[in-house]
Amino acid sequence: MSKGLPETRTDTAMSELVPEPRPKPAVPMKPMSINSNLLGYIGIDTIIEQMRKKTMKTGFDFNIMVVGQSGLGKSTLVNTLFKSQVSRKASSWNREEKIPKTVEIKAIGHVIEEGGVKMKLTVIDTPGFGDQINNENCWEPIEKYINEQYEKFLKEEVNIARKKRIPDTRVHCCLYFISPTGHSLRPLDLEFMKHLSKVVNIIPVIAKADTMTLEEKSEFKQRVRKELEVNGIEFYPQKEFDEDLEDKTENDKIRQESMPFAVVGSDKEYQVNGKRVLGRKTPWGIIEVENLNHCEFALLRDFVIRTHLQDLKEVTHNIHYETYRAKRLNDNGGLPPGEGLLGTVLPPVPATPCPTAE
Repeated sequence: MSKGLPETRTDTAMSELVPEPRPKPAVPMKPMSINSNLLGYIGIDTIIEQMRKKTMKTGFDFNIMVVGQSGLGKSTLVNTLFKSQVSRKASSWNREEKIPKTVEIKAIGHVIEEGGVKMKLTVIDTPGFGDQINNENCWEPIEKYINEQYEKFLKEEVNIARKKRIPDTRVHCCLYFISPTGHSLRPLDLEFMKHLSKVVNIIPVIAKADTMTLEEKSEFKQRVRKELEVNGIEFYPQKEFDEDLEDKTENDKIRQESMPFAVVGSDKEYQVNGKRVLGRKTPWGIIEVENLNHCEFALLRDFVIRTHLQDLKEVTHNIHYETYRAKRLNDNGGLPPGEGLLGTVLPPVPATPCPTAE
């Protein structure tokens, strides 16, 4: 009997070390639809209306940046886009004035309202971009400005006592204006979009498209798409961010047919067939801005405002801002020594008293 005791202890010890196999969890059954069994009206469908009322009270923020050489009609197009004077037109240079040596960043904010919905619109202009003889690294002030807005949002977000609603100055959309040369993109165009497409949603547009024939416009659009693809430049809507098949189908059509939008801007009205229309008057007639047979302005407006505005904001927050945020926090937030990730000076940790021997 005494010889068998150690074996019994060993078996007991082994049984304690080896865990018993757990039964596989039961696969939960799919929830059954009970719509047909409801005994009366509950009101679940009012959630959308509740959300609508709440968002209408708080309003919306939308920040749009326009980039391109002087004389491409950037301010005019933005004013046409929102049908109001939201962007100041740059006055022509006087001989006594000097062209700025660096790219300036000018943000102008407006509150516009339509149908009871208020939107705080900020237009960020970049005068001086591409206007120098040497335009090397002229995109750096723009990239710096975009990252500064991410940094500002991050500092507000990580505060212990943060605001109920953090002011959003992040750039949601960047309209990049391409000169209507009809040939190919300039090296500056490619370098700018290559650098900035990683930090902001870029929508390329061909400015003053009325200077090209229909055939020239079609060929130029195809050439631009090809050059962007060859150089690995992703413009909005990016392929990898398509959430489902419906999004992919819709966005593929935009990427393959509409981009880049060939547009004409004008804030002047003319009488055409008894109707007042926005247009540009030429010796051979009036180019109607909102007529799809004349230009693609209406497609751009519908794309930016009516179908993809919320998605532009979500991609900015969930992709571009999150990428910046993760990098900053991985780098310890880039804060000065002695500060924590929350941006506040950490109090000294109290020393734990050592137990004394009795």
